[in-house]
Amino acid sequence: MEASRKFICRQRQVLFSFLLLGLSLAGAAEPRRYSVVEETEGSSFVTNLAKDLGLEQREFSSRGVRVVSRGNKLHLQLNQETGDLLLNEKLDREDLCGHTEPCVLRFQVLLESPLEFFQAELQVTDINDHSPVFLDKEMLVKVSESSPPGTTFPLKNAEDLDVGQNNIESYVISPNPYFRVLTRKRSDGRKYPELVLDKALDREEEAELRLTLTALDGGSPPRSGTAQVYIEILDVNDNAPEFEQPFYRVQISEDSPIGFLVVKVSATDVDTGVNGEISYSLFQASDEIGKTFKINPLTGEIELKKQLDFEKLQSYEVNVEARDAGTFSGKCTVLIQVMDVNDHAPEVTMSAFTSPVPENAPETVVALFSVSDLDSEENGKVSCSIPEDLPFLLKSVGNFYTLLTERPLDRESRDEYNITITVTDLGTPRLKTQLNITVLVSDVNDNAPAFTQTSYTVYLVVALASVSSLFLFSVLLFVAVRLCRRSRAASVGRCSVPEGPFPGHLVDLSGTGTLSQSYQYEVCLSGSSGTNEFKFLKPIIPNFSPQCPDKEIEGNSTFANSFGFNIQ
Repeated sequence: MEASRKFICRQRQVLFSFLLLGLSLAGAAEPRRYSVVEETEGSSFVTNLAKDLGLEQREFSSRGVRVVSRGNKLHLQLNQETGDLLLNEKLDREDLCGHTEPCVLRFQVLLESPLEFFQAELQVTDINDHSPVFLDKEMLVKVSESSPPGTTFPLKNAEDLDVGQNNIESYVISPNPYFRVLTRKRSDGRKYPELVLDKALDREEEAELRLTLTALDGGSPPRSGTAQVYIEILDVNDNAPEFEQPFYRVQISEDSPIGFLVVKVSATDVDTGVNGEISYSLFQASDEIGKTFKINPLTGEIELKKQLDFEKLQSYEVNVEARDAGTFSGKCTVLIQVMDVNDHAPEVTMSAFTSPVPENAPETVVALFSVSDLDSEENGKVSCSIPEDLPFLLKSVGNFYTLLTERPLDRESRDEYNITITVTDLGTPRLKTQLNITVLVSDVNDNAPAFTQTSYTVYLVVALASVSSLFLFSVLLFVAVRLCRRSRAASVGRCSVPEGPFPGHLVDLSGTGTLSQSYQYEVCLSGSSGTNEFKFLKPIIPNFSPQCPDKEIEGNSTFANSFGFNIQ
């Protein structure tokens, strides 16, 4: 279980490193170049990365050096202990690159801590491991006896899967008194043989020749392949077909349907009869040309035969032969240029994605992805965008894009963003690809506790004032009620009080309207019926004494004292 957690943690570290890949690419220098000979056994030594990077072994191990390549197809392996970069398997240059030269495999060297990124290239060098091969092991060449010396007759070429100097270098033919072979070079760099007549022929002396044609490559030692050339010497037919023009150039869209007329070539022969009848054929046609085009032998119309693909092949050089019914032929070259159409939508490859992202963290890397389009020129150029109303931005380095937060996010305002990444090419019509991602925002402790109101002092004062006012109002009301009852009681002689104004010495003469400090209240309470009832109250004035029963006063002293009154 612990090992599994460590492995997951390691994976996350690698993903995080890829998040910063776009930033590292901006400062990338020229790629480091290495080479290896094809067919070298797996686990063979390529280089020592520790020495190349100028790192000691301990530092090399601690920095987490990794070797990565596009599409995760690694042809190399790295020994973490020694820093040696080794082949992962035996490499076949022809399988990897075909006829493309040089054959270069691109990869990256990633140092995780601190993060550094280096571009690197591994060139697979060709070895001479293929021999030239003629597609046709036997060739028939018809030569008129009237052909003058110096007349040339093109022969079908051989093919060699090797490239460079290991490809076909020259052609030779077996010794004979009449013919020799010249090695010619086509516009695409391939070499083909041309038979040259050195001496006039005499059909009556010799009617046919059988020669061996040999193709030699430039390897050391050279490899070879052979074919048999049968030369038939015919009676006089002294005019060869001639094309209206020796070179045709046409353009065709890659989405042209099968059967589409590419071009019509035309040749004439001044001979009459069967010697003037012409048939057309594709000459020196490779497998690719034979599978893609066909020619009407009578009309010379070249039509489209399996489907064109600009991304696979951009041009074809087609050799057309016009042969009369006799022995002569003429040739022309048709260069067919394939025009690209916008038939591939952009592709998005997500390298790394992080969610959730913390709030309050601007320029946080959310995602790293790359975009590509198989089309060419404007059809292959792409633009990438996201909605403008989101707090995110895109940064690009080449075909790599980094999605970052543009400003600090606030989880309390919004905790989730749905982002649509739109990649559009510049072709006509424009094609686009959309990728939807959801980014969650994680919380950080950025808010202090807060009261629902800023102050309670006003409410407390208002409450106290309200209680005090209510209490005072209650006391005044209570006193007023008892005074009223006292008035009624006085009329029946239950209790007597003096009448008239208050004595002057009991009134405050300061003008404030308050009673003197010596002024006190006397409460008369009735104890009848076992109840404590407020009977009346009066001021304590000299020479006046209330006539209240003693037991009434005694029974109600506690009640009166609770209100702060003086009980007499």
